Parts: sequence; C-alpha cells; structure tokens
Amino acid sequence: MQGHLILDELQQEPLSAEFDDEVAAALNDSELVSVQPSIGAGWRLLPTGRVGAVEVGDLLVEVRPKAKVGLDRLLFLLGYARNPGFRPDDVAGAEDAGLFSALAESLARQGERALARGALSGYVHVEDALRTVRGRIRVGDQMARRPGMLLPLEISYDDFTIDIPENRILRAALRRMLQLPRLSAETRGRLAHLDSKLDGVALLPAGTALPHWSESRANVRYLPVLRLAEIILRNMSAEAGVGRQRVVSFVVNMAAVFEDFVTTALEEALAGVPGRVIPQYECCLDEPDGPGSRVKMYVDVVHVIDGKPVAVFDAKYKASSWAGYPNADQYQMLAYCTALNVQRAWLVYADSGPVRVRKVQNTAIEIVEFPLDLSRKPEELLAAVAELAARATALRLVS
Repeated sequence: MQGHLILDELQQEPLSAEFDDEVAAALNDSELVSVQPSIGAGWRLLPTGRVGAVEVGDLLVEVRPKAKVGLDRLLFLLGYARNPGFRPDDVAGAEDAGLFSALAESLARQGERALARGALSGYVHVEDALRTVRGRIRVGDQMARRPGMLLPLEISYDDFTIDIPENRILRAALRRMLQLPRLSAETRGRLAHLDSKLDGVALLPAGTALPHWSESRANVRYLPVLRLAEIILRNMSAEAGVGRQRVVSFVVNMAAVFEDFVTTALEEALAGVPGRVIPQYECCLDEPDGPGSRVKMYVDVVHVIDGKPVAVFDAKYKASSWAGYPNADQYQMLAYCTALNVQRAWLVYADSGPVRVRKVQNTAIEIVEFPLDLSRKPEELLAAVAELAARATALRLVS
C-alpha cells in the first residue's frame, strides 16, 4: 500500500514512520527532510527548511509551505521570481490534493490550451552535410573539412519545423511529469496525448541547459505553459536512487524563493523612478585602512541614484515569534545603514501584520518592518510591493 506523509514547513515535532534503510537514505539525499533513527524502531522525520515533495518507491513525503501559503502561491512566487510576466492563471489546478498532482494538472491544462491549434512551428537555422544543394554552401567549411571532395556538401539553411526551443522545453516537461508513478489514469492520458502532438520534437538530454527562447507574438499562446514547464524542469528530478528505488523530487528553498521574488518585484516597481536597483549589493562595514581583510556585506536589494545608495531592503522569509522578530535582523540593518550612510532600511518579512518603524537611539536611523502576507492573492501581493517601493522613494523625494 502506498504511503503519504505530510509535514508542515515550520514543524518542530518529528514525524515517526517506518520504512527501510534505502528509503531513509534517499529521503536524506533529497534534502527535503532530515531522517534519523528513532529509539527502538522506525525513523523520525523533520523538515530542513525546504518545501516540496519527494517520492521514493511507494512512499510520498510532502513538506507544505507555512500556514495559508498554498501550492498555487508557491508556484506563483517561483514563476514571478524568474519572469515578471508570470501570472496567477499560469498555475491553474494548483489547489489539487498534492504538489505532484497539482503540477501535473496545471501542465495538462496549460498544455491543452497551448496545443489546441496544433504545435507551434518556426524557422530553425540548420548546418548539415548533404548530397544535394539546399540553402547556402559553406565554402570555407567545405574546403577545410573535405578538401578536393565535391560531395557531401557543407550547407546551411533555415528549416520551418516544430522542432523549436519552445516545443523542446514543453516536451521535456511532459516527459518528466509522465515519470511520476502516482498520476491518475485520466491525467496520465492527457499528458501522453499532448506528448504525441509533439512527435518529431527532439528530446532534451538529462542535465543539459534549457534552450533559449524569446517572447514574441508568434508564441504568445505558449507563454503560460512554457513558464510552468521551466519551473518543473529546473526544480524537479526523476532518477534512480539507492538499490532499486526510483526517486522523484521537487524541492525548493523558500528563503531563496522569497528573496528572489522580493528582488524581482522591487525591480519592477522601481523601474519608473530615477536610479537603478542592484541585487546583492556588495559593501564593507569597516574602513579600507583597517587591519587585515575588510568585513564584507551583501545587501539583498539597494536602490542607487547617481551611484549613491538611497534605499536598503532585506528579505526575511521566516515568520516572527510571539515576541517579535529576531534582534539579529535589526543589528544587520543597522550595520547596512551605517556603512552605506542611509537613514532608513526596510526589513521585508514573509508575514502578516502592521508596518512598524523602529527608531535607533542616538541616531537618525529608522528600521521599518514591512510584512508581505504570502497568503494574499498575487495581484494584492504585487500591490503591496508597489506600496513598499512608493514609500521608499517618497522618503527620498522629501529628504
């Protein structure tokens, strides 16, 4: 009988379960959960700070995002962080029973919409050696590779085909999802039908970089499914594990996802104001003539005008405790403000609640705790980031 274990991302009490040593090793290798022997028999599972799912043989283990952050929100954050054009309807079906089934349903729905009028075709530049003339003869290559030979000819031409980057990415994602053992027969059939529509499209070898594609009027109907396909291919793996067990996993680091989302959303929100946004801004805490190597710091996001930092942002994913946010966060922001000569810094928390301003004693520095409630709708979430950007730039305009 198949097993299904569900943990909460912030869970502190271990979950007890029984399975063999091979499964335990595979779960540990996934880095989704920490698996330790239990006293007596069985194993103790705890989340490691990542979310996602891993399936080893007949056992499925899921770590769900913290309270009220649904699977659709997780996929939205992943998609928007890489492409600001990502929208909520790109993850249709994400409220399904589990992560894998949600991904499969979303891919099936978006794939059906994209391929409703057939597979997209386009021109691809081809260089080949043929016995007939097609396109242009590459004289230099012919002389270098086949001196004194008339055939075959080194030629180049543009071929109108369905074997284009968009279809290669889509077919790779479909094949990856079809490796999931728990898909319903109905969903598996829909994915297989979509794959058959891409017959003739080359398969991407495992581990290779995704081919480059550009958004255009020609591929606009493909955009939602392409964005979802790239999320699947970048975060999901299916491979042989220890022994005969097959391991399928989709694991993401929510702290990194939240930081990437905040960075991208701020870049978009600040695009219309003077200056530029610099992610991972490098600076030093100490003076250059001090002893030894300097103390380097990397600020998540800094808004710079005429080469001068004017606004500092730092993203923190973990929620506060009942007593408030960790003091170390405030110390970190004080160091940023001091080193960059900025009077206000913004601590962006993945949390709900009011905005709070802390004035640092004996200084003009203010540290603002600005919560972003990830349970809100995507459009509300982006509006909150726009409000954050507006507050930060308004301070600059009046100072």
